[in-house]
Amino acid sequence: MPDSPEAPAALKGAALIKDEVRRLPDRPGVYRMVGEDGEVLYVGKARSLKKRVVQYAQGRFHTQRIAHMVDATRAMEFVVTRTETDALLLEINLIKQLKPRFNVLLRDDKSFPEIVIRREHPAAQLRKHRGAHTIRGDYFGPFASAGAVNRTLNTLQKAFLLRSCSDSVYESRTRPCMLHQIKRCAAPCTGLIALDDYNALVEQAGDFLRGRSRLVMQRMSEQMQAASDDMEFERAAALRDRIRALASVAQETQINPESLEEADVFALHAEGGQACVQVFFFRAGQNWGNRAYFPKIPQGGVDRTDEDPDIMGAFLGQFYDDRPIPKLILVNVEPAERELLAEAFQQKSGRRVEIARPQRGEKKQLVQHALTNAREALGRKMAEGSAQTRLLAGVCEAFGLEASPERIEVYDNSHIMGTNAVGGMIVAGPEGFQKTQYRKFNIKGSDITPGDDFGMMKEVLRRRFGRLVKEEEEGAADVVRPDLVLIDGGQGQVAAVMEIMADLGVDDIPVVGVAKGPDRDAGLERFYIPGKPYFMLEPKSPVLYYLQRLRDEAHRFAIGSHRTRRAADMKRNPLDEIEGVGPGRKRALLHAFGSASGVARASVEDLAKVDGVSEALAERIHAHFRK
Repeated sequence: MPDSPEAPAALKGAALIKDEVRRLPDRPGVYRMVGEDGEVLYVGKARSLKKRVVQYAQGRFHTQRIAHMVDATRAMEFVVTRTETDALLLEINLIKQLKPRFNVLLRDDKSFPEIVIRREHPAAQLRKHRGAHTIRGDYFGPFASAGAVNRTLNTLQKAFLLRSCSDSVYESRTRPCMLHQIKRCAAPCTGLIALDDYNALVEQAGDFLRGRSRLVMQRMSEQMQAASDDMEFERAAALRDRIRALASVAQETQINPESLEEADVFALHAEGGQACVQVFFFRAGQNWGNRAYFPKIPQGGVDRTDEDPDIMGAFLGQFYDDRPIPKLILVNVEPAERELLAEAFQQKSGRRVEIARPQRGEKKQLVQHALTNAREALGRKMAEGSAQTRLLAGVCEAFGLEASPERIEVYDNSHIMGTNAVGGMIVAGPEGFQKTQYRKFNIKGSDITPGDDFGMMKEVLRRRFGRLVKEEEEGAADVVRPDLVLIDGGQGQVAAVMEIMADLGVDDIPVVGVAKGPDRDAGLERFYIPGKPYFMLEPKSPVLYYLQRLRDEAHRFAIGSHRTRRAADMKRNPLDEIEGVGPGRKRALLHAFGSASGVARASVEDLAKVDGVSEALAERIHAHFRK
């Protein structure tokens, strides 16, 4: 159904909503409240649009937040759906897309890491994975963090000796790599293990990740005993080490419930207008880690200090919008419209999904454990937030700002003699570092002299604020201006940056340069503000320590981005640049000459002797390395 006709311009708030109700159907759907300048204030769903929306026009509100939302409404938009379940799924999608300020929002929206046994190659590869399941293979997860994945991968390599190298590295090996030497890989690349035997190890790893760890360890124990009886003591010792690696998983995991094969455990704790949801992941009978989330709650949105069904319902809906849904979801607060939510999850996953609030036994203990973690995490965050507020007030005073900054952007560059130059931008505010807002800029300017830090900084700022100006002109709803820009450098860098800011018409944004002190000593930094002499802060000032942390984080991010780019260039094989040299011929050349350097030194006659390399191709390869 198309959006409703625009209401008369004179109507707003409850009067506008009352006018809209006259044209609404008694059918399921999604409604949007729109404020000034087209800002979406709130997205909601209803079994009956007419009956739900009319409640906003009656003027009887449970909270001041709802009253304020209605008063700010200048237009409404509607979409009719087939069922209430479809309306719920559309509502979740729109909330994540539009981020209305009166909805509960899940702010950390990164995908979870997984483990994949990639089966696109005769010798399956074990690796970490994020994102869509586009690779053919077996996926296991989610894991709460990259650290949890890395620990499990480390265990799997010790226990099952599966390869983790890329296909190109696998094809180019002529002798076993270091991972084989330290007993982390069976070296199928060089034929030290037959593919059938290697695939048996792959199946054992899959069984272990599916929760059949006891069966896998029992079989390995029997093989160890048999090897010992046959006096194959070296093989028996290798099996013993593999069994120990698997046994260590159970010892490292704090909680391994016997009654849970696949479940996610959620515990909500709300206090002082803030909330924390602690999530534990259980797969294959093992605890695969936990993570704390701090959903954004509209002001006045938490009515009780212990629990809120609306927060839990909104959180679960957004959490599983693009993530795999387990068979069982355990909660300490029964979410609003639990049955409808379970029906929507079932529709998405294609199987029955249960949302339960356990009252006794082991499952109740797991929820209580998650709740304890949620309380502690929220307590730490509130303490940090209080300290952060004081620090930002100190920054405001130190730099003479009109108000405490809500968004600080810090810029730094990294390069080696001008090569692989990268600019980094980090963002910080009242809630600490906002890592989802970090950006890197690959320096592209052909007119920049290698090593010209001024030119690099000017390019980064021109691109960043040129885009901001363009988005503001186009009326984009999510444009956010920084309240303070910090750059790594002194008076020269500040002057260069202000030249760009003036050209773009954004020189009203405060800019401060942070220059290292004499002998680059921390604590003696000089601060440069346009049009003013430089100044220093007290050496033991908490504000100075905070600004040092911001600068160091920008440097860490910039140099990390530079190293990633440099590593990618180093891994690029020169043979990939030669037309007519595909994977098969590259493999044959590397086997014949040992490395790309060996190929570069070879004569045309020697190159032509390689299987699949014609005389013309040999001349092309020879010429490529002698440009």
